Amino acid sequence: MVFSFVIFALIAQINQMWYALPLVVAVSLVYSATRHEEMRPILEHAFRLAWSIFVFMGVILLVLWVISWLVSG
Repeated sequence: MVFSFVIFALIAQINQMWYALPLVVAVSLVYSATRHEEMRPILEHAFRLAWSIFVFMGVILLVLWVISWLVSG
């Protein structure tokens, strides 16, 4: 019974992370469009910015996961 609750809570949190994808894409495109006027530089800069945002979020996720593991273990 507890295991199914944990699985349900984990799936609910993963579903909430999908909201980050359109948000990061929108922020990257708008920020890049304020820096460039042509389409190709906008898309190149947006891709680099989105990639760096996702890497930063992944590093923060990893750090918080390790801290949580150390505190609970």
